[in-house]
This record gives sequence, structure tokens and C-alpha cells, in this order.
Amino acid sequence: MIKQRCHILHKYSILGYNLWAMKKSINSKEHKKLLEHLIQLRLNAGVTQVELSKKLKVHQSFVSKYETGERRLDLIELKQICTVLGISLKEFVDGFEKELR
Repeated sequence: MIKQRCHILHKYSILGYNLWAMKKSINSKEHKKLLEHLIQLRLNAGVTQVELSKKLKVHQSFVSKYETGERRLDLIELKQICTVLGISLKEFVDGFEKELR
């Protein structure tokens, strides 16, 4: 194992190749803050999960699952959520980084 910044990298081998995997952040303090930030963004916009899901053209459970941490978002999905809620991805990230301090 190698400690790098705040994440632990695990080494494993597959077919003779050495690979490194970063420890999952799903239960970290940072991930919890991210979920709180996403929920607060939606609430500040005055939008319910149902309303957001309709604007995103997805099922309401999609919003519920990412807000509870059951599902993770990719960057494109996060950008779409930000756009629908009237904030740029950069503003979202800047706000999130501010909350982490």
C-alpha cells in the first residue's frame, strides 16, 4: 500500500500487470458533504425531487438515489443537474470546495 495525500492506493496484479486502485470515497466525510451540497442546491432552487426528475427526464428514484448516496453521478450527469438548477458546474465545484474548508 502507498499513502498518497488522503487516499490509500492498493496494489494488485492481473495477468502479470501491476494495477493500483484508489480507496473508495463513498463513506468519506467529503462524499457526505457532496451529497449535502447537491440537496441544498436543489432546495435553494425551490425544486422537489419529482420536479427535478421531470426536468432531467429521468425517474424520481434517480434523484433520490444520488441524494442518499445509493448511486454515484458521473460528470455529465452532474453538469446536467447544475444546468437545470441554474448554476454552472464551476460554481457548483467552487461552492463545494468552499464547504470543505
